[in-house]
Amino acid sequence: MIARYSRKQMTDIWEAENRFRIWFEIEAHACDANAKLGRIPEAAAKAVWERGKWEIARIDEIEREVKHDVIAFLTNLAEHVGDEARFVHQGMTSSDVLDTCLSVQLMQAADIIIEDLEKLLVVLKRRAEEHKYTICIGRSHGIHAEPVTFGLKMAQAYAEFDRCLARMKDARKEVATCAISGAVGTFANIDPFVEEYVAEKMGLEVEPVSTQVIPRDRHAMYFAVLGVIASCIERLSVEVRHLQRTEVLEAQEYFSKGQKGSSAMPHKKNPILTENLTGQARYIRAMCIPAMENVALWHERDISHSSVERYIGPDATVALDFSLARLTNVMDQLLVYPDNMLDNMNKMGGLPNSQRVLLELTQAGVSREDAYRLVQENAMKVWESRGALQLLDLLKADEIVTSKVSAAELDELFNMDYHTKHVDTIFKRVFGA
Repeated sequence: MIARYSRKQMTDIWEAENRFRIWFEIEAHACDANAKLGRIPEAAAKAVWERGKWEIARIDEIEREVKHDVIAFLTNLAEHVGDEARFVHQGMTSSDVLDTCLSVQLMQAADIIIEDLEKLLVVLKRRAEEHKYTICIGRSHGIHAEPVTFGLKMAQAYAEFDRCLARMKDARKEVATCAISGAVGTFANIDPFVEEYVAEKMGLEVEPVSTQVIPRDRHAMYFAVLGVIASCIERLSVEVRHLQRTEVLEAQEYFSKGQKGSSAMPHKKNPILTENLTGQARYIRAMCIPAMENVALWHERDISHSSVERYIGPDATVALDFSLARLTNVMDQLLVYPDNMLDNMNKMGGLPNSQRVLLELTQAGVSREDAYRLVQENAMKVWESRGALQLLDLLKADEIVTSKVSAAELDELFNMDYHTKHVDTIFKRVFGA
Protein backbone atom coordinates (compact mmCIF):
# COMPACT_ATOMS: atom_id res chain seq x y z
CA MET A 1 0.00 0.00 0.00
CA ILE A 2 1.43 3.36 -1.06
CA ALA A 3 0.43 6.24 1.20
CA ARG A 4 0.10 8.56 -1.82
CA TYR A 5 -2.79 6.48 -3.15
CA SER A 6 -4.38 5.35 0.12
CA ARG A 7 -7.20 6.48 2.36
CA LYS A 8 -7.11 5.68 6.06
CA GLN A 9 -10.61 4.22 6.27
CA MET A 10 -9.53 1.43 3.92
CA THR A 11 -5.95 0.93 5.09
CA ASP A 12 -7.17 0.50 8.67
CA ILE A 13 -8.97 -2.68 7.61
CA TRP A 14 -5.65 -4.27 6.64
CA GLU A 15 -3.61 -3.10 9.61
CA ALA A 16 -2.36 -5.76 12.03
CA GLU A 17 -4.50 -4.42 14.88
CA ASN A 18 -7.74 -4.99 12.98
CA ARG A 19 -6.60 -8.42 11.81
CA PHE A 20 -5.74 -9.60 15.33
CA ARG A 21 -8.95 -8.14 16.72
CA ILE A 22 -10.92 -10.23 14.21
CA TRP A 23 -8.82 -13.31 15.06
CA PHE A 24 -9.59 -12.78 18.73
CA GLU A 25 -13.32 -12.41 18.13
CA ILE A 26 -13.39 -15.61 16.06
CA GLU A 27 -11.58 -17.55 18.79
CA ALA A 28 -13.66 -16.02 21.60
CA HIS A 29 -16.98 -16.69 19.87
CA ALA A 30 -15.84 -20.25 19.18
CA CYS A 31 -15.16 -20.63 22.90
CA ASP A 32 -18.67 -19.38 23.68
CA ALA A 33 -20.14 -21.92 21.25
CA ASN A 34 -18.09 -24.76 22.74
CA ALA A 35 -19.19 -23.69 26.22
CA LYS A 36 -22.83 -23.84 25.14
CA LEU A 37 -22.16 -27.38 23.89
CA GLY A 38 -20.59 -28.29 27.24
CA ARG A 39 -17.22 -29.01 25.65
CA ILE A 40 -15.37 -26.36 27.65
CA PRO A 41 -16.21 -24.62 30.96
CA GLU A 42 -18.28 -21.46 30.68
CA ALA A 43 -15.76 -19.80 32.99
CA ALA A 44 -13.02 -20.47 30.46
CA ALA A 45 -14.97 -18.79 27.67
CA LYS A 46 -15.65 -15.84 29.96
CA ALA A 47 -11.97 -15.60 30.87
CA VAL A 48 -11.01 -15.36 27.21
CA TRP A 49 -13.25 -12.35 26.72
CA GLU A 50 -12.23 -10.69 30.00
CA ARG A 51 -8.47 -11.24 29.88
CA GLY A 52 -7.89 -11.62 26.17
CA LYS A 53 -5.16 -9.22 25.00
CA TRP A 54 -2.35 -9.22 22.49
CA GLU A 55 0.66 -7.13 21.51
CA ILE A 56 1.74 -6.88 17.90
CA ALA A 57 5.43 -6.63 18.78
CA ARG A 58 5.20 -9.72 21.00
CA ILE A 59 3.39 -11.69 18.30
CA ASP A 60 6.10 -10.74 15.81
CA GLU A 61 8.77 -11.82 18.30
CA ILE A 62 7.14 -15.23 18.81
CA GLU A 63 6.58 -15.70 15.08
CA ARG A 64 10.27 -15.20 14.38
CA GLU A 65 10.87 -18.33 16.47
CA VAL A 66 7.88 -20.56 15.64
CA LYS A 67 7.50 -19.45 11.99
CA HIS A 68 3.68 -19.59 12.29
CA ASP A 69 1.53 -16.49 12.63
CA VAL A 70 -1.58 -18.10 14.17
CA ILE A 71 0.46 -20.04 16.74
CA ALA A 72 2.32 -16.83 17.61
CA PHE A 73 -0.99 -15.06 18.19
CA LEU A 74 -2.41 -17.88 20.29
CA THR A 75 0.77 -18.03 22.36
CA ASN A 76 0.63 -14.30 23.08
CA LEU A 77 -3.10 -14.55 23.85
CA ALA A 78 -2.40 -17.38 26.32
CA GLU A 79 0.14 -15.19 28.12
CA HIS A 80 -2.76 -12.93 29.09
CA VAL A 81 -5.62 -15.42 29.50
CA GLY A 82 -3.70 -17.90 31.62
CA ASP A 83 -4.61 -21.56 32.22
CA GLU A 84 -8.03 -21.20 30.54
CA ALA A 85 -6.24 -20.56 27.23
CA ARG A 86 -5.91 -24.33 26.80
CA PHE A 87 -9.56 -24.31 25.74
CA VAL A 88 -8.95 -21.78 22.95
CA HIS A 89 -8.79 -23.07 19.33
CA GLN A 90 -10.47 -26.37 20.30
CA GLY A 91 -10.76 -28.56 17.20
CA MET A 92 -9.87 -25.65 14.91
CA THR A 93 -7.18 -25.28 12.28
CA SER A 94 -5.34 -22.13 11.28
CA SER A 95 -7.37 -21.71 8.10
CA ASP A 96 -10.54 -21.47 10.17
CA VAL A 97 -9.14 -18.28 11.66
CA LEU A 98 -7.33 -16.94 8.60
CA ASP A 99 -10.07 -17.53 6.05
CA THR A 100 -12.91 -16.34 8.25
CA CYS A 101 -10.89 -13.23 9.07
CA LEU A 102 -10.24 -12.58 5.37
CA SER A 103 -13.96 -12.87 4.73
CA VAL A 104 -14.64 -10.21 7.36
CA GLN A 105 -11.94 -7.92 5.96
CA LEU A 106 -13.20 -8.26 2.39
CA MET A 107 -16.72 -7.61 3.63
CA GLN A 108 -15.55 -4.49 5.47
CA ALA A 109 -13.72 -3.33 2.34
CA ALA A 110 -16.81 -4.00 0.23
CA ASP A 111 -18.89 -1.80 2.52
CA ILE A 112 -16.52 1.12 1.88
CA ILE A 113 -16.47 0.51 -1.88
CA ILE A 114 -20.27 0.34 -1.94
CA GLU A 115 -20.40 3.68 -0.13
CA ASP A 116 -17.88 5.09 -2.61
CA LEU A 117 -20.02 4.00 -5.54
CA GLU A 118 -23.14 5.49 -4.00
CA LYS A 119 -21.39 8.85 -3.61
CA LEU A 120 -20.18 8.73 -7.22
CA LEU A 121 -23.70 7.98 -8.44
CA VAL A 122 -25.05 11.07 -6.67
CA VAL A 123 -22.53 13.25 -8.52
CA LEU A 124 -23.10 11.61 -11.90
CA LYS A 125 -26.86 12.04 -11.58
CA ARG A 126 -26.46 15.72 -10.74
CA ARG A 127 -24.16 16.32 -13.70
CA ALA A 128 -26.51 14.38 -16.00
CA GLU A 129 -29.49 16.49 -14.99
CA GLU A 130 -27.42 19.68 -15.24
CA HIS A 131 -26.45 18.92 -18.86
CA LYS A 132 -29.48 16.93 -19.93
CA TYR A 133 -29.91 19.02 -23.08
CA THR A 134 -26.36 20.35 -23.50
CA ILE A 135 -25.87 19.25 -27.08
CA CYS A 136 -22.50 18.00 -28.28
CA ILE A 137 -21.17 15.85 -31.07
CA GLY A 138 -21.12 12.11 -30.61
CA ARG A 139 -18.06 10.32 -31.94
CA SER A 140 -17.49 6.83 -33.25
CA HIS A 141 -13.92 5.74 -34.00
CA GLY A 142 -12.98 9.20 -32.70
CA ILE A 143 -14.72 10.79 -35.70
CA HIS A 144 -17.77 13.07 -35.64
CA ALA A 145 -20.92 10.97 -35.86
CA GLU A 146 -24.27 12.44 -34.79
CA PRO A 147 -25.29 14.82 -31.98
CA VAL A 148 -25.81 13.60 -28.42
CA THR A 149 -26.00 15.55 -25.19
CA PHE A 150 -23.42 15.75 -22.44
CA GLY A 151 -26.19 14.73 -20.07
CA LEU A 152 -26.53 11.45 -21.96
CA LYS A 153 -22.81 10.85 -21.52
CA MET A 154 -23.27 11.30 -17.78
CA ALA A 155 -26.41 9.15 -17.75
CA GLN A 156 -24.49 6.37 -19.48
CA ALA A 157 -21.77 6.62 -16.82
CA TYR A 158 -24.44 6.54 -14.10
CA ALA A 159 -25.99 3.38 -15.52
CA GLU A 160 -22.55 1.79 -15.79
CA PHE A 161 -21.63 2.48 -12.17
CA ASP A 162 -25.10 1.50 -11.01
CA ARG A 163 -24.34 -1.93 -12.47
CA CYS A 164 -21.00 -1.83 -10.66
CA LEU A 165 -22.84 -1.16 -7.41
CA ALA A 166 -25.08 -4.18 -7.94
CA ARG A 167 -22.05 -6.35 -8.77
CA MET A 168 -20.21 -5.16 -5.66
CA LYS A 169 -23.15 -6.00 -3.46
CA ASP A 170 -23.28 -9.47 -4.98
CA ALA A 171 -19.52 -9.91 -4.53
CA ARG A 172 -19.81 -8.88 -0.89
CA LYS A 173 -22.51 -11.47 -0.31
CA GLU A 174 -20.56 -14.20 -2.08
CA VAL A 175 -17.32 -13.67 -0.17
CA ALA A 176 -18.91 -13.24 3.27
CA THR A 177 -18.71 -16.87 4.43
CA CYS A 178 -17.33 -18.50 7.56
CA ALA A 179 -15.38 -21.75 7.86
CA ILE A 180 -14.85 -23.26 11.31
CA SER A 181 -14.71 -26.90 10.24
CA GLY A 182 -11.30 -28.07 11.42
CA ALA A 183 -8.61 -29.98 9.58
CA VAL A 184 -9.66 -30.89 6.00
CA GLY A 185 -13.12 -29.51 6.74
CA THR A 186 -14.76 -32.64 8.17
CA PHE A 187 -15.80 -31.30 11.61
CA ALA A 188 -14.16 -34.39 13.10
CA ASN A 189 -12.95 -32.47 16.14
CA ILE A 190 -15.42 -29.60 16.25
CA ASP A 191 -19.20 -29.42 16.16
CA PRO A 192 -20.84 -27.67 13.15
CA PHE A 193 -22.76 -25.61 15.71
CA VAL A 194 -19.54 -23.73 16.46
CA GLU A 195 -19.27 -22.66 12.83
CA GLU A 196 -22.91 -21.60 12.76
CA TYR A 197 -22.51 -19.63 15.98
CA VAL A 198 -19.33 -17.83 14.88
CA ALA A 199 -20.83 -17.07 11.47
CA GLU A 200 -23.86 -15.41 13.04
CA LYS A 201 -21.73 -13.38 15.46
CA MET A 202 -19.37 -12.20 12.70
CA GLY A 203 -22.15 -11.32 10.26
CA LEU A 204 -21.26 -14.13 7.84
CA GLU A 205 -22.94 -17.09 6.21
CA VAL A 206 -21.81 -20.67 6.79
CA GLU A 207 -19.58 -22.07 4.04
CA PRO A 208 -21.45 -25.21 2.84
CA VAL A 209 -18.28 -27.23 2.24
CA SER A 210 -14.92 -25.73 3.01
CA THR A 211 -12.37 -28.54 2.68
CA GLN A 212 -9.70 -26.93 4.87
CA VAL A 213 -10.12 -23.53 3.23
CA ILE A 214 -12.97 -21.46 1.91
CA PRO A 215 -13.16 -22.16 -1.85
CA ARG A 216 -11.20 -19.51 -3.73
CA ASP A 217 -13.70 -19.16 -6.57
CA ARG A 218 -15.50 -16.78 -4.19
CA HIS A 219 -12.42 -14.61 -3.89
CA ALA A 220 -11.75 -14.79 -7.62
CA MET A 221 -15.22 -13.39 -8.31
CA TYR A 222 -14.69 -10.64 -5.72
CA PHE A 223 -11.45 -9.45 -7.31
CA ALA A 224 -12.91 -9.81 -10.80
CA VAL A 225 -15.63 -7.36 -9.78
CA LEU A 226 -12.98 -4.96 -8.48
CA GLY A 227 -11.32 -5.25 -11.89
CA VAL A 228 -14.56 -4.50 -13.74
CA ILE A 229 -15.17 -1.44 -11.58
CA ALA A 230 -11.62 -0.30 -12.31
CA SER A 231 -12.26 -0.68 -16.03
CA CYS A 232 -15.39 1.47 -15.73
CA ILE A 233 -13.35 4.09 -13.91
CA GLU A 234 -10.86 4.02 -16.75
CA ARG A 235 -13.56 4.31 -19.41
CA LEU A 236 -14.93 7.52 -17.91
CA SER A 237 -11.42 8.82 -17.24
CA VAL A 238 -10.42 8.27 -20.86
CA GLU A 239 -13.56 10.15 -21.96
CA VAL A 240 -12.52 13.13 -19.84
CA ARG A 241 -8.96 12.96 -21.13
CA HIS A 242 -10.13 13.04 -24.75
CA LEU A 243 -12.56 15.87 -24.10
CA GLN A 244 -9.76 17.92 -22.51
CA ARG A 245 -7.47 17.74 -25.55
CA THR A 246 -6.64 21.21 -26.88
CA GLU A 247 -8.28 20.47 -30.22
CA VAL A 248 -11.49 19.43 -28.44
CA LEU A 249 -11.67 21.21 -25.05
CA GLU A 250 -15.30 20.35 -24.35
CA ALA A 251 -14.60 19.49 -20.71
CA GLN A 252 -11.67 19.85 -18.36
CA GLU A 253 -10.48 18.76 -14.95
CA TYR A 254 -10.70 21.56 -12.41
CA PHE A 255 -7.42 23.49 -12.27
CA SER A 256 -6.96 25.13 -8.88
CA LYS A 257 -5.35 28.47 -8.16
CA GLY A 258 -1.60 28.02 -7.83
CA GLN A 259 -1.64 24.64 -9.57
CA LYS A 260 1.08 24.07 -12.17
CA GLY A 261 0.73 21.76 -15.15
CA SER A 262 4.30 21.46 -16.36
CA SER A 263 7.77 22.08 -14.98
CA ALA A 264 8.82 23.39 -18.41
CA MET A 265 5.73 24.94 -20.03
CA PRO A 266 3.78 27.42 -17.88
CA HIS A 267 0.74 27.33 -20.15
CA LYS A 268 -0.09 23.65 -19.57
CA LYS A 269 -3.28 22.34 -17.97
CA ASN A 270 -2.94 18.57 -18.05
CA PRO A 271 -5.58 15.92 -17.19
CA ILE A 272 -3.33 14.43 -14.54
CA LEU A 273 -6.08 13.05 -12.30
CA THR A 274 -7.79 11.00 -14.97
CA GLU A 275 -4.42 9.88 -16.32
CA ASN A 276 -3.63 8.69 -12.82
CA LEU A 277 -6.94 6.83 -12.72
CA THR A 278 -6.08 5.06 -15.97
CA GLY A 279 -2.89 3.83 -14.32
CA GLN A 280 -4.71 2.80 -11.15
CA ALA A 281 -7.14 0.75 -13.23
CA ARG A 282 -4.29 -1.13 -14.88
CA TYR A 283 -2.86 -1.97 -11.46
CA ILE A 284 -6.17 -3.14 -10.00
CA ARG A 285 -6.98 -5.32 -13.01
CA ALA A 286 -3.55 -6.94 -12.73
CA MET A 287 -4.68 -8.52 -9.46
CA CYS A 288 -7.57 -10.39 -11.05
CA ILE A 289 -5.38 -13.08 -12.63
CA PRO A 290 -3.56 -14.08 -9.40
CA ALA A 291 -6.95 -14.29 -7.66
CA MET A 292 -8.19 -16.65 -10.36
CA GLU A 293 -5.02 -18.72 -10.21
CA ASN A 294 -5.59 -19.14 -6.46
CA VAL A 295 -8.70 -21.23 -7.17
CA ALA A 296 -6.69 -24.37 -8.02
CA LEU A 297 -5.19 -25.55 -4.73
CA TRP A 298 -3.81 -29.01 -4.02
CA HIS A 299 -6.39 -31.43 -2.64
CA GLU A 300 -7.99 -30.07 0.56
CA ARG A 301 -5.54 -27.16 0.82
CA ASP A 302 -2.11 -25.71 0.28
CA ILE A 303 -0.84 -22.21 1.01
CA SER A 304 0.13 -21.10 -2.49
CA HIS A 305 -2.78 -18.65 -2.30
CA SER A 306 -1.67 -17.12 1.02
CA SER A 307 1.20 -14.89 -0.05
CA VAL A 308 -0.80 -13.67 -3.05
CA GLU A 309 -3.76 -12.64 -0.89
CA ARG A 310 -1.52 -10.78 1.54
CA TYR A 311 -0.71 -8.49 -1.40
CA ILE A 312 -3.88 -8.27 -3.43
CA GLY A 313 -6.36 -8.03 -0.56
CA PRO A 314 -5.04 -4.71 0.73
CA ASP A 315 -3.66 -3.35 -2.53
CA ALA A 316 -6.71 -3.89 -4.74
CA THR A 317 -9.23 -2.58 -2.24
CA VAL A 318 -7.10 0.39 -1.19
CA ALA A 319 -6.40 1.36 -4.80
CA LEU A 320 -10.05 1.04 -5.80
CA ASP A 321 -11.28 3.05 -2.83
CA PHE A 322 -8.80 5.80 -3.67
CA SER A 323 -9.73 5.71 -7.35
CA LEU A 324 -13.47 5.97 -6.74
CA ALA A 325 -12.97 8.90 -4.38
CA ARG A 326 -10.74 10.64 -6.92
CA LEU A 327 -13.16 10.04 -9.79
CA THR A 328 -16.04 11.41 -7.70
CA ASN A 329 -14.04 14.57 -7.05
CA VAL A 330 -13.11 14.90 -10.74
CA MET A 331 -16.69 14.59 -11.92
CA ASP A 332 -18.00 16.86 -9.17
CA GLN A 333 -15.66 19.69 -10.21
CA LEU A 334 -15.47 18.93 -13.94
CA LEU A 335 -15.54 22.08 -16.05
CA VAL A 336 -17.92 21.77 -18.99
CA TYR A 337 -17.82 24.08 -22.03
CA PRO A 338 -21.15 24.02 -23.95
CA ASP A 339 -20.03 26.76 -26.37
CA ASN A 340 -16.99 24.73 -27.39
CA MET A 341 -19.22 21.70 -27.85
CA LEU A 342 -21.41 23.64 -30.25
CA ASP A 343 -18.40 25.05 -32.10
CA ASN A 344 -16.92 21.58 -32.53
CA MET A 345 -20.20 20.19 -33.80
CA ASN A 346 -20.42 22.92 -36.42
CA LYS A 347 -16.84 22.55 -37.64
CA MET A 348 -17.71 19.95 -40.27
CA GLY A 349 -20.32 21.82 -42.25
CA GLY A 350 -23.41 19.95 -41.12
CA LEU A 351 -22.10 16.43 -41.77
CA PRO A 352 -23.71 15.00 -38.61
CA ASN A 353 -27.09 15.31 -40.40
CA SER A 354 -26.16 13.03 -43.30
CA GLN A 355 -28.19 10.05 -42.04
CA ARG A 356 -31.39 12.12 -41.82
CA VAL A 357 -31.02 13.12 -45.47
CA LEU A 358 -30.27 9.52 -46.46
CA LEU A 359 -33.40 8.26 -44.72
CA GLU A 360 -35.58 11.05 -46.12
CA LEU A 361 -34.47 10.20 -49.66
CA THR A 362 -35.41 6.55 -49.13
CA GLN A 363 -38.81 7.68 -47.84
CA ALA A 364 -39.15 9.72 -51.04
CA GLY A 365 -38.70 6.63 -53.21
CA VAL A 366 -34.94 6.56 -53.81
CA SER A 367 -33.21 3.23 -53.31
CA ARG A 368 -30.92 3.06 -50.28
CA GLU A 369 -27.88 2.51 -52.50
CA ASP A 370 -28.64 5.56 -54.65
CA ALA A 371 -29.56 7.68 -51.66
CA TYR A 372 -26.32 6.76 -49.91
CA ARG A 373 -24.32 7.65 -53.06
CA LEU A 374 -26.06 11.01 -53.46
CA VAL A 375 -25.47 12.05 -49.88
CA GLN A 376 -21.93 10.71 -49.74
CA GLU A 377 -20.87 12.54 -52.91
CA ASN A 378 -21.88 15.84 -51.35
CA ALA A 379 -20.62 14.93 -47.89
CA MET A 380 -17.14 14.07 -49.16
CA LYS A 381 -16.85 17.56 -50.67
CA VAL A 382 -17.56 19.00 -47.25
CA TRP A 383 -15.12 16.56 -45.65
CA GLU A 384 -12.34 17.47 -48.08
CA SER A 385 -12.97 21.18 -47.48
CA ARG A 386 -12.67 20.53 -43.72
CA GLY A 387 -16.01 22.21 -43.18
CA ALA A 388 -15.49 25.24 -45.37
CA LEU A 389 -18.41 24.02 -47.49
CA GLN A 390 -21.84 23.36 -45.99
CA LEU A 391 -23.63 20.09 -46.65
CA LEU A 392 -27.02 21.79 -46.67
CA ASP A 393 -25.92 24.21 -49.40
CA LEU A 394 -24.52 21.43 -51.56
CA LEU A 395 -27.65 19.33 -51.20
CA LYS A 396 -29.86 22.27 -52.15
CA ALA A 397 -27.73 22.75 -55.27
CA ASP A 398 -28.04 19.07 -56.21
CA GLU A 399 -30.94 18.81 -58.67
CA ILE A 400 -31.35 15.06 -58.16
CA VAL A 401 -31.69 15.54 -54.41
CA THR A 402 -34.08 18.49 -54.65
CA SER A 403 -36.22 16.61 -57.16
CA LYS A 404 -37.08 14.28 -54.28
CA VAL A 405 -36.73 16.50 -51.20
CA SER A 406 -37.53 20.22 -51.30
CA ALA A 407 -35.24 22.94 -49.97
CA ALA A 408 -37.66 23.64 -47.14
CA GLU A 409 -37.71 19.98 -46.23
CA LEU A 410 -33.91 19.91 -46.29
CA ASP A 411 -33.80 22.86 -43.90
CA GLU A 412 -35.95 20.91 -41.44
CA LEU A 413 -33.61 17.90 -41.71
CA PHE A 414 -30.82 20.04 -40.24
CA ASN A 415 -32.80 20.96 -37.10
CA MET A 416 -30.68 19.79 -34.12
CA ASP A 417 -33.72 19.37 -31.86
CA TYR A 418 -34.45 16.19 -33.78
CA HIS A 419 -31.51 14.47 -32.10
CA THR A 420 -32.65 15.20 -28.55
CA LYS A 421 -36.30 14.22 -28.80
CA HIS A 422 -35.86 10.96 -26.88
CA VAL A 423 -33.52 12.22 -24.16
CA ASP A 424 -36.40 12.12 -21.66
CA THR A 425 -37.10 8.49 -22.53
CA ILE A 426 -33.49 7.51 -21.92
CA PHE A 427 -33.34 9.44 -18.64
CA LYS A 428 -36.48 7.69 -17.41
CA ARG A 429 -34.88 4.34 -18.20
CA VAL A 430 -31.78 5.27 -16.24
CA PHE A 431 -33.13 7.30 -13.34
CA GLY A 432 -36.80 6.31 -13.21
CA ALA A 433 -39.85 8.49 -13.71
